[in-house]
Amino acid sequence: MAESFRAFVVNQSEEGFSAKLDKLTKEELPQEGVLIKVHYSSVNFKDGMASTPDNKIVQSYPMVPGIDLAGEVVESDDNRYKPGDQVIATSYDIGTDHFGGYSEYARIPGEWIVPLPDGLTLKEAMVLGTAGFTAALSIQQLEEAGLAPEKGKVLVTGATGGVGSTAISMLKKRGYHVVASTGKESSHDYLRQIGADEIISREKVYDGKIRPLDKQQWAGAVDPVGGEQLAALLTKLSYGGGAAVSGLTGGTDVPTVVFPFITRNIKLLGVDSVHCPMEIRAKVWERLADDLKPDGLTEHIQKEISLDELPDALNTIIEGQAQGRMVVNLQK
Repeated sequence: MAESFRAFVVNQSEEGFSAKLDKLTKEELPQEGVLIKVHYSSVNFKDGMASTPDNKIVQSYPMVPGIDLAGEVVESDDNRYKPGDQVIATSYDIGTDHFGGYSEYARIPGEWIVPLPDGLTLKEAMVLGTAGFTAALSIQQLEEAGLAPEKGKVLVTGATGGVGSTAISMLKKRGYHVVASTGKESSHDYLRQIGADEIISREKVYDGKIRPLDKQQWAGAVDPVGGEQLAALLTKLSYGGGAAVSGLTGGTDVPTVVFPFITRNIKLLGVDSVHCPMEIRAKVWERLADDLKPDGLTEHIQKEISLDELPDALNTIIEGQAQGRMVVNLQK
């Protein structure tokens, strides 16, 4: 490998905050773990936050953001991996307290790594990334709680975001009738392309009022939004239904009551993709290469950018203007 390589580095010091492309050497990477030549990373809201001053995401500086990466092993101190192996690493402390994926090379602890499953390319793995993994984990938990296509319609909130858009395509692949909720009228064609059967406004989910019980509409919900919208959709779940929540862009407070839980037997499922046990993580990635792999994955969901285009992409996702998934090609 070259003596130095490119990376996107954020730093907070007495001189202020900086977020810029820079050069690193192998010696500046964490010193233990598996050295990976990064082929692809992805752009997540968490990465956008990490690129802003005074954020609560980055735990130490300087830092290379990028909570996702996929690439090829170059060196390894872990006997489970050898040079040439293709691998994925997402979540844990990657990009927040451990140099992450926005770098041509990364060194990652072996226990955070998943071998690339058969049926996925490195690029496809990063089209999915943490967002796709979170969507798949949401669906797996809902199905373990009893959700099935014959039970009824499934709602996806935040439909144009990373979790929402991948969830729509996965649910469609599984045979569900998918209802997408969005506030972006310009995205309706896109949502239909990736698998939405119906598209409704955010107001159809939450109109400003949260009733103890409302009309039963959905057998399940994938919700990366949280907040009052989550409280409202819980009152609209069918008997025995469930909602899998993985985000808080709509707020951290969920002002609900017990009625839908005890009169309709509904379930609220928390989804943690950061510290998900490796046994479950590996199984979900295997499903992402199989029955949960969206049709037309690279055509309908992904936009590919270079490292030079990354700063603008991070601004786009922070401003809420991103649609679907953006993949960073570190070899571009």
